[in-house]
Amino acid sequence: MKIPAMKRRDFLKVGGGVVAGAAVGITGTNVGNNLGAGGELAAVASSRGLTGAEARAALTSVVPPGKYDPFFMFASGGHSGQISIIGIPSMRLLKIIPVFSRDSFSGYGFGTDVDGVIPRGSDPTKSNLLSWGDTHHPALSETEGRYDGRWLYVNDRANGRIGMVDLADYKTKQIYDIPNIGSAHGGVFVTPDSEYAHVSSITPRPITDNGYAPLESYADLYRGFSSWCAIDQTTGHLVPEKSFQIELPPYNQDLADMGKLASAGYGFLNSFNAELSVGMSHKNPPIEIGAAKNKYDYLHVIDWKKAEKVVAAGKIIMRNGIRVIPLQVAISEGILHFIPEPKNPHGVEVSPDGNYIVIAGKLDPAVTVYSITMIKKAIEDKNFEGTDRYGVPIIPITAVTAAHVELGAGPLHTQYDGKGNAYTSLFIDSAIIKWTLGPDAGVTEKPFTVLEKIPVHYNIGHLAIPGGDTVAPVGTYMVALNKWSLDQVQKLGPQHPVNLELFDINHTPPRVLSSLPLGGSEPHYAQIISVDRLNPLTVYPPGTSPETMAKSEFATASGQERIVRADGFVDVYATVMRSHFTPEQIPVTVGEKLRIHLTNIETAENATHTFAVPNHNLQATLDPGETVSVEFTADRVGSFAFYCAQFCSAMHMEMYGWLLVAPAGA
Repeated sequence: MKIPAMKRRDFLKVGGGVVAGAAVGITGTNVGNNLGAGGELAAVASSRGLTGAEARAALTSVVPPGKYDPFFMFASGGHSGQISIIGIPSMRLLKIIPVFSRDSFSGYGFGTDVDGVIPRGSDPTKSNLLSWGDTHHPALSETEGRYDGRWLYVNDRANGRIGMVDLADYKTKQIYDIPNIGSAHGGVFVTPDSEYAHVSSITPRPITDNGYAPLESYADLYRGFSSWCAIDQTTGHLVPEKSFQIELPPYNQDLADMGKLASAGYGFLNSFNAELSVGMSHKNPPIEIGAAKNKYDYLHVIDWKKAEKVVAAGKIIMRNGIRVIPLQVAISEGILHFIPEPKNPHGVEVSPDGNYIVIAGKLDPAVTVYSITMIKKAIEDKNFEGTDRYGVPIIPITAVTAAHVELGAGPLHTQYDGKGNAYTSLFIDSAIIKWTLGPDAGVTEKPFTVLEKIPVHYNIGHLAIPGGDTVAPVGTYMVALNKWSLDQVQKLGPQHPVNLELFDINHTPPRVLSSLPLGGSEPHYAQIISVDRLNPLTVYPPGTSPETMAKSEFATASGQERIVRADGFVDVYATVMRSHFTPEQIPVTVGEKLRIHLTNIETAENATHTFAVPNHNLQATLDPGETVSVEFTADRVGSFAFYCAQFCSAMHMEMYGWLLVAPAGA
């Protein structure tokens, strides 16, 4: 598909000319040190060739040094396997959190305590070691349907895993490799009080003992799964023994959302490929054609509260270490119902009050709005139009549809501003449509009416508004997560950065403020939280293990440094501070196994150090107060100068020591 480059929006231009003080709105106004009154700001804008709207946007979005953003955006990194934290409205990239992929800057994945997360989160039946992932949908933990700033979860679309990040120190503490699913696009989405993190399989897998079945048996032997991963309310960790799955037909289950308020207790899960297309062969079309044959696919309506009771009653089977509600039990117990939805849908988003479920179909120019009141009534009345081939009851689409709102080409995802308005992205049109919800959301004037078409640059996927998928959105800013940048950045080789655009949606029409070309990652979904909901540590209590967030048994204070040989190991208890290691010499013999326990005994904020060992692929990063352990075998003879890779002080070049590996018998 050839995508033409769009011109700059007309509504950004002020007569096409350079800025005058009146256009910027600053002439005669005291800005800072009277720069506005003196015309200096207007002169700066003029020298840069800025229009009035561009200069106004720059002043509106700037966050000067020493001042802070009121919001953080947590954005997935796609196949970088990471999470990015971006300040709003500054659009500054503030931090990268590695989750599924190793990261030498943070020392993540190179042998320290917390980095045992990666091997522990790799099912050996999938791979000996999964050291990359494809992060798609981050989910902040919630209390009463509002972000609470405790934890963050994100899926690995490639490998069917969930990563858990502790927002006390912004570090990944757990990777859970979910049984029975291969790849997982539809998640993570948390329930309103963080009881569960939900993720579903996008590509069904065989339910055979060895995980293989020929595609000729696809309808009979392949299944999808809706996974409800229980969250420990103290640690935020996922608890497999308290988790469960619901077996689903072998459709491609896609994005989901959790019910809230009026729809609390329900989960809503999109699907496509009700045709069960498996790809091109001598008699079958390609998947993209075969999976778009039917007029409708199925919205899965899951009563997870009822599912909890069924699990508690023991109406489950164990499959690969997790409790599973079989498909026929889910049907007979009234846990699973289907509603036809326009074919090949993508986004499903529940309105802040929980009354509406909005479905965007990639191949339908409209969004379909379902009513939870009508859904509940249809289920209660058993108003069904038959079943699918597996026996799942189908609710008539006409019985539950509140509206069908035509928006444009390629609708994907919807966010809400808390004022009765919805914003839906249009991939093909490179635009966002602002439209109104209906009476159940308190909209009495012009319900389900298109208000604005907001151009973006270009080909938007997801979008994000502060709290825009919670019960309490803050309709101030909106970020478009665009997939293409084209003419928005200078050429940087064949691959361009993606382009994130920031809008002021307090203004009518919404105004673009700035953009962030982002190289090195491809955000799919993002959530924006007010920073006053976050309460991170500044330093760890002395000797803290980041894995347990308690004092480590290997914590070492100044004066307690030592080397101990016992049980076939050389245990080194070391301290790190500006600008030296203690001990500075670690003598061993080739073949000995080392466990180096490092404690950063600094108490000053931001006094981070590292322990880097040349030629050994070891790099540990230690924040102030942190204790980590590195374990390896001294498998080569030599003198290796370990050092601190962090520029921590004026004497950082002197901050090194020696790992001395002597030949056998020396």
